[in-house]
Amino acid sequence: ATLRLDLDGEPLELHRPALPRLIVLGAGEHAAALCRLGAAAGFAVTVCDDWALLVTRERFPDAAELVVAAPHEYLENLDSPDARTAVCVLTHDERLDVPALRTALRMPVGFVGAMGARATVARRAMLLRSAGVTDAELSRLHSPLGLDLGGATPEETALSVIAEIVASRNSASARPLRDGHGSVRRRDASSDSCAVRSA
Repeated sequence: ATLRLDLDGEPLELHRPALPRLIVLGAGEHAAALCRLGAAAGFAVTVCDDWALLVTRERFPDAAELVVAAPHEYLENLDSPDARTAVCVLTHDERLDVPALRTALRMPVGFVGAMGARATVARRAMLLRSAGVTDAELSRLHSPLGLDLGGATPEETALSVIAEIVASRNSASARPLRDGHGSVRRRDASSDSCAVRSA
């Protein structure tokens, strides 16, 4: 986005990088919590579900985009997915999540995750392989989704998911900072900041 400013009579352009994208497939309670925390963490959140009764502005006031569609069909038509795009599958229905994951794992996105218990994860991996997903593609999948924070509520679960996405994006260990050495700032924050130049 570009914004023109006038500082001391001299026009400037303020260039703000586009927000990283978080695509949440499924519109249950965990999705609502993930949308809230994702938006607060600086993501442009899209929520997609094939059930229109769930995909409402009242339930997802912080979403940048609400989509009523089959998740895999939405992904197939996604505009400009890139390494700053994270896809999280929270549909809890293998008829939806298997085709969505098969599509997502073949896209140039930076993160693909799926919620589920370990038994669900194992069965889903079997179904994905049966659907033609290779072991190399399957190795990209973060599932069960989230870091082990010991939480139980949708909000605590969402926090663990956002933490895993950020750690993955930065190739970070996700260990406590007190167990590390050196600077706590691992990267140049200017990569996500605004750049100002004279017009």
